[in-house]
Formats: sequence, structure tokens, C-alpha cells
Amino acid sequence: MAEGPFESTEEDVTRVRLPNIKEGEMFGIADQLLGASKIKVMCEDGQSRVGRIPGKIKKRMWIREGDLLIVSVWDFEPTKCDVRFRYTKTQAVNLSKRNKIPKNLDIF
Repeated sequence: MAEGPFESTEEDVTRVRLPNIKEGEMFGIADQLLGASKIKVMCEDGQSRVGRIPGKIKKRMWIREGDLLIVSVWDFEPTKCDVRFRYTKTQAVNLSKRNKIPKNLDIF
């Protein structure tokens, strides 16, 4: 088999979204599904928060326990947050290998 310029190599680096610290975003792990578009999230600062899954994300992808998420904390109620993004298992493992995930959340 001839290797052409369009054939993918093993060292493929995919661009994934990282949390924007200026907007108050951080990594979190989905801890427990609570129902009614709510989820318990273990955040990278060590706090457990109730996260709200917006309809935009709820319709496109399923969030399961143990998924790596990007959450943004509410300004007026720091015990709650919004889910902004969910990583696939492959993306989470890739971020873990590149040491982008904080040590207290790194279960991949």
C-alpha cells in the first residue's frame, strides 16, 4: 500500500476546546445524573456543584457519569454551574496524555 499525502499518520493531533479561565470556565467530571437536565459535577477546584445541561447540549449529545466536561460557574450562585462542553473518551485520554487535565480530576 502506497502512503499518499492524504493518509493519516499515528501522530494526528486533534484540536479540542480548552476551558476559558477569563469566562470562569473549568474542567469537571460528571458525578451523578439527577434528572430534569441537572447533573452533579466534581469541579477542578475541589467543589461539588449542581450543573444545568442546556437544551443545546442535551439535544446533541448524551452526558454519562464519568465524562470530562467544561463547566462555567454562576457568578451569583457559586454552588451551581452550566455545562458548556463534553469531551469524548478519546479526547479525554488525549488531554490526559498531554497533561492538560488537573491531577485531582485525572481519572483517564
